[in-house]
Amino acid sequence: MTAPAQHNPADTPADSPAVSLLDPELLTDPYTGFGRLREEAPVERVRHLDGSTMWLVTRQDDVRTVLDDPRFVNDPARIENGPGDMRATMLASVGIPEDYIPYIADTILDSDPPDHTRLRKLVSRAFTVRRVNELRPRVEEITADLLDRLPGAAGDDGAVDLIEHFAYPLPITVICEMVGVPEADRPLWRDWGTRMMGLDPARMASAFREMIDHIHAMVAERRARPADALLDALIAVRDDDGDRLTETELVTMVLTLVIAGHETTAHLIGNGTHALLTHPEQARLLREDPGLAPRAVHELMRWCGPVLFTRPRWAAEDVDLGGTLIRKGQGVEAVLVSANHDPRHYTEPERLDITRTYDTRGEHHLGFGHGLHYCLGAALARQEGEVAFTQLLGRFPGLALAVPEDQARWMPRPGLRRLVELPVRLG
Repeated sequence: MTAPAQHNPADTPADSPAVSLLDPELLTDPYTGFGRLREEAPVERVRHLDGSTMWLVTRQDDVRTVLDDPRFVNDPARIENGPGDMRATMLASVGIPEDYIPYIADTILDSDPPDHTRLRKLVSRAFTVRRVNELRPRVEEITADLLDRLPGAAGDDGAVDLIEHFAYPLPITVICEMVGVPEADRPLWRDWGTRMMGLDPARMASAFREMIDHIHAMVAERRARPADALLDALIAVRDDDGDRLTETELVTMVLTLVIAGHETTAHLIGNGTHALLTHPEQARLLREDPGLAPRAVHELMRWCGPVLFTRPRWAAEDVDLGGTLIRKGQGVEAVLVSANHDPRHYTEPERLDITRTYDTRGEHHLGFGHGLHYCLGAALARQEGEVAFTQLLGRFPGLALAVPEDQARWMPRPGLRRLVELPVRLG
């Protein structure tokens, strides 16, 4: 049998074409764009905003390998004779000052064992299924309060922006209460998140600087006046045993928890609501049977989850991936959106079906990632989605889009599928 041809980027001229993450097809319709790559070029070179190139991996089996195989690491600086700290280089290229880079480049999301194990252990107890279930009454209370206010948020045309007045406030309130961010400071985080997720390097850099300075001030305040939140527990760990958590890691952990704990969940709620309203038969099923909510959230996360691809991984040794040779030190982007629509794993993958079932147990989509870096807050995000969708549809049975489906405004940002706004009529 003839071995599959192996593609090595070292054999490719440096100026040869590579897929650009700013390709209009990938920005405006990532399902079709990345889906085409999955079928035609499942392991392909991609050019980042800073001009660097990596491999783009689009089929589910290959994506699972990248996310779960120890030969792929999150920290390229660990690779002997490897590329060095590529993350710091990328951040510097978009204007992040050198003294702020460690707070962004050395997070729990970017670490490998044993650091990842140590950091995750410090916060994992706050996100167990039992702890999250205990939060459900509070999540329901926050949701009900936001829904009470929605009619008063309608503009002159009678439309309400569900992103502004529901999808964002719910998860940011929940995570800020858990972490211990004062209520008065929460609008700042909304502004920082918006700037950070945009494409303007100067606005992105200023958002990071302001967030990091703010967390330092918040930590100092809580050291002087402790409360009872996750932040206070992390401060106690830091002050009692600096070997378990450095000051930089403390600030970085707060930054990561708050941003990761509300941005993706907000857009799961936004994207999911848009999907349900454009598939009224699915909305009707969920409205008539709220018990479908857990399956609905999983299906919405598969079908229109906000995270399109993961943070880069780097090959710690030569790896054959789908017939392509990934050389030691080369970076790989694992594309979740194409993996979640892979016809090799799903019957009619483009069909939204909140009653979808599988022959085997476990989570079949990759919306929350896979392997060692599976989303720490997945249980909380699922719960917030379940509460949000069921209460929203139950409270407003006549809920409908206020603009035609083809006029929905999606932010053209690589890596994240999110609505700029979601104008609805409450009915």
